[in-house]
Amino acid sequence: MINRKLLLALAVGAVTLTASACNTVEGAGEDLQSASREVEKEI
Repeated sequence: MINRKLLLALAVGAVTLTASACNTVEGAGEDLQSASREVEKEI
């Protein structure tokens, strides 16, 4: 029983970390796109 609970807790933690990492990478990509548009406007 303890092994299943531990495995479930680790799996939930991994999914949570993966989801938050995707959001961070997506946000960083949007920031880079915005910055490149501003540079293109100035050029």
